Amino acid sequence: MAFDAAVHTKAIQLDHMCLDMCAGAGSGHPTSALSLGQIVTVLLYHSMRWLPDHPRYPTSDRLVLSEGHAVPIIYAALADLGAAIGKGDELRRMTADDLLTLREADSLLDGHPSPMEGFPFFDAATGSLGHGLSVAAGLAVAARRDGLEKRIYCIIGDGEAREGQVAEAIDFIADHTLTNVLPIFNCNGYGQADKVSPQQSPETLTAKLEAAGFSVSDTDGHDPDAIRDAFDRFIKNQDGDRPMAVVARTVKGWGAPSLQGGGWHGKPPTGDLLAKAHEDLNATGVGLTSALVSDDLKIYPPAEHTPADVSTTEPMGLPEAMKQYDMEQALKSGKFATRKAYGLALRVLGHVNSDVYALDGDVKNSTFSEWFADDEDLADRFLECKIAEQNMFSVASGLSAAGKIPFCSTFGKFVIRGCDQIEMAINSGANIKIVGSHSGISLAADGPSQMSLPDLAWFRSWTTVRDHRGNPACYVLQPADAYAAYALTMRMAEHLGACYMRTVRPDVEFIYNEASVFDLGGLEVLTEGRDLLIVTAGYMVHECNKVLDTLDRAGIDATLVDLYCLPFDTERLLDLANENGGNILTVEDNYGGGLGSAVADAVTDSGDAFTIEQMFVRKIPKSARNEEDILKLCGLHHTNIARKAAGMLGVVAA
Repeated sequence: MAFDAAVHTKAIQLDHMCLDMCAGAGSGHPTSALSLGQIVTVLLYHSMRWLPDHPRYPTSDRLVLSEGHAVPIIYAALADLGAAIGKGDELRRMTADDLLTLREADSLLDGHPSPMEGFPFFDAATGSLGHGLSVAAGLAVAARRDGLEKRIYCIIGDGEAREGQVAEAIDFIADHTLTNVLPIFNCNGYGQADKVSPQQSPETLTAKLEAAGFSVSDTDGHDPDAIRDAFDRFIKNQDGDRPMAVVARTVKGWGAPSLQGGGWHGKPPTGDLLAKAHEDLNATGVGLTSALVSDDLKIYPPAEHTPADVSTTEPMGLPEAMKQYDMEQALKSGKFATRKAYGLALRVLGHVNSDVYALDGDVKNSTFSEWFADDEDLADRFLECKIAEQNMFSVASGLSAAGKIPFCSTFGKFVIRGCDQIEMAINSGANIKIVGSHSGISLAADGPSQMSLPDLAWFRSWTTVRDHRGNPACYVLQPADAYAAYALTMRMAEHLGACYMRTVRPDVEFIYNEASVFDLGGLEVLTEGRDLLIVTAGYMVHECNKVLDTLDRAGIDATLVDLYCLPFDTERLLDLANENGGNILTVEDNYGGGLGSAVADAVTDSGDAFTIEQMFVRKIPKSARNEEDILKLCGLHHTNIARKAAGMLGVVAA
């Protein structure tokens, strides 16, 4: 049997399966799946080198389905091939019966792809459109760095191509000459509500890609020979150092005219309409398919893999690191910015763990990830992502899927641009570390456009959720000094899961020393009292420290807690509150919903009687010349805190 007949035969078989599984589920996107029948068949049954019974084999080619709603076509193929599915090490062969469980609560087949729900074929959760090409780029970077000749394929919808992140990923692939990743644009002409814009037409997409430096194959997405030829061109690297893309012209609902055109997105046919769609597919197959057995479709295995040694050694402490890297004068001064301590820790980590990667969004000289980038022994593990934070976080998700430990650095204000991408990375189980510098209002002169103020509330919400491993979905860290920032960077690298750390621009005094221990979920008692518990973190620890003498003169004995981690040891904090008459004052230099809300929730859940007051930024700030002025402007100066604390106890502070 000729190759094209073999592909059509298999594609139509898979298309029938897509119709039935979506009809059984009562939801899904069979028409999108049918537009990919031939492309997926050529990929999974011919062009990709992979092992169905070992879907995560290290040298296997990878497929990222950015167009996540089209996943039924992948499920159908993997059921046909008996690919391994299951959680953890408990894998089994997938069968056609699994398809009938699509979207059930206890099924391994989610409505959109998710590796953490028992589908190891996928490297990342998709469905929120626009992310997949960035993930594929991260996988490609890791493969190249590891010397693996694996290829990364990524299927992207034409309507999805409107997302700005897709353009960010295209630029990133071109910047880094990633010729081992192949974007495949599925141009079926329809989005959800209507036809796609002419800006996402095959002609315009081709022109945009070529303008970005890509070599493009404009291909009939239902012509098996043309699809194979395009993939062979990529496989043989016929374009040299130019990255390649495929623009595939397809039909949404291919093979079933009764399902074509608008109005069928996410609406599987049932009853007579389902029967009609099956009849249409069978009629389409006449003249295209063959009943003859053929060897034209065979899966090629990947190269054998010998695991590389990952070099890890015990990292040096902060004083030793500062001396080694010519910062002894700063060490003697007793002041060092937490952003600099992070940059130093990242450099040290890079030398002790070869899986650590650093990514930055064109601010490496402010986040101090430049100390990693400028180290000639580490430079090949630094990725400059430019001003494209969404792409950066999804690239990090791809790196994590390849077994790396990516640290993403940018201003905390710009981290918030990537909330969706960070959420999908967490859903994917990504081992991603995010560091937002210039956090809070201590930035002062640059004003609110550069201050990270709502970020803590958003990340704090993730501390209330458990991930697929049973841990907090994300740890949120706010180091108060260089020792804390350095140590917590090390803790992030040790933890398997997402972490977000906020650092500040100003140099701050050392509070801790090399003997201080910082653990995820921990807190530090700086002073012990009996009248009032003051809970704070980050830069505000220093401001709250100034309050203690004022309160002491007013006859108030306060306990000061550095709550450097969310979530925290709730029982210990409540014990401290009880030891201080149940009086709690929280102080933070960002908008509400963060540290104070976390403490308030703990108090509420305890059911005990406490009095709690929260101080945070309650109006949109503006520029100020220095830290003291901005603290006064926002009512968070140590004099404001002292008055608030004394007032809680009916005392007037001097």
